Amino acid sequence: MRRRDFLGLLGAGSAAVFPFAAARAQQPGKTYRVGLLATGGSFGAGDERRKTILEGLAARGFVEGRNLIFDVRWGEGRYERLSESASALKAANVDVIVTFGYPAALAAKTSAQGVPIVVTGSGDPVATGLAEGLARPGGYVTGMTELSTELSAKRLEILKDALPNLRRVAMLWNAADLGMTMRYKAAETAAKVLGVNVQTLGVREPNDFDEAFAAMTRSPPDAILMVSDALTILNRKRVIDYATANRLPTIYELSSLVRDGGLMSYGANAGAIGERAADFVVRILRGARPAELPLEQPTKFEFVINLKTAKTLGLALPAQLVARADEVIE
Repeated sequence: MRRRDFLGLLGAGSAAVFPFAAARAQQPGKTYRVGLLATGGSFGAGDERRKTILEGLAARGFVEGRNLIFDVRWGEGRYERLSESASALKAANVDVIVTFGYPAALAAKTSAQGVPIVVTGSGDPVATGLAEGLARPGGYVTGMTELSTELSAKRLEILKDALPNLRRVAMLWNAADLGMTMRYKAAETAAKVLGVNVQTLGVREPNDFDEAFAAMTRSPPDAILMVSDALTILNRKRVIDYATANRLPTIYELSSLVRDGGLMSYGANAGAIGERAADFVVRILRGARPAELPLEQPTKFEFVINLKTAKTLGLALPAQLVARADEVIE
C-alpha cells in the first residue's frame, strides 16, 4: 500500500526560451519526432517511464499516432550499439532524444550532435561532463540530475535500521559506466561516515557476476547494495537469487526490483522522472533551448519493502521501518 510521497529538492527555476518561441505552441499539421535511447533492455508499452512520458506529451497536445512519432531504441547493455542507434535517430530527423542511462546519454551527445537531448538516469550530468552546469547546461543537453550522495547515505541508513549490527556491505556496480562509478563512490563515502566497511564488487560484463558472487561466498557481507544500471538490471534475477539463497538482505534503487523479489528499495519515483522528462521534451518542441533549461533534481521518492522476501530471508524487520515505507509487498 502506498503511504506518502517523499519530497526532495525542487528543480532550479523556470525555463528560458527564445523570445520568438515563448508564446508558440506546436505547429498545426506538423508531426513531431521524439527518440528514446536506452542503455538497457527493451522498453515496452508497459514500462512506467515510457508510459508517463507519452502521457505527459499527450496531455500537452503531442499524441502518438496523431502528431507524434515515438522512436524507441535500446542497447541491451551493449554499448557499441548505442552510437549506431543515436546516429540513426539523428538521420531520422528526430526533434529531441530522451536517454535512459549515462552510456546512452554520452552516445547521443557524441553521435547525434545538434539534436536536443533530455537525460535521465545518467548520474550527475555535470560531474560526468555531459553538461556545463546545473543552471545553464550549455550545448544540447538538459534533463534530470540526481542526489547521489544523499540517496546513497539514505539507502545505507535504511540498511542500518533494518540490521542494527550491520558492519560490512557488498556494493555491486557497473565499473564500466562512469555515471554509476561516481554513484558507487558516493555510496562508499557515505558508508565510511556511518562506520560501515565496504566490499567493492565492480562488474563490467555478465560473466563478472559469478566472480562477484564467489567473492561474497568467500567473505560474506552482512548485506548488498546494488547500484542500478543496464548491466546490473539485466542481471537482476541472478543477484536476487544469490541474495535469497545466501540469506543476504539487499537494498536497490528501483522499486521494480523489489517487486521482482528484492528486499528493499529507495530512490526517485520512475513515473515522476518520466513525467518531468515529458515536460522537458514539450518545452524543447515549443522552442526552448536545451542550453538554457536548468537541470532538475528529483522531487518524488519512494521506499518499498517486500515482506515476503524478508520472511524468506528469516529477517524480522523493525515495525518502525515498515511503517515508514511508501509501499509494502505482503
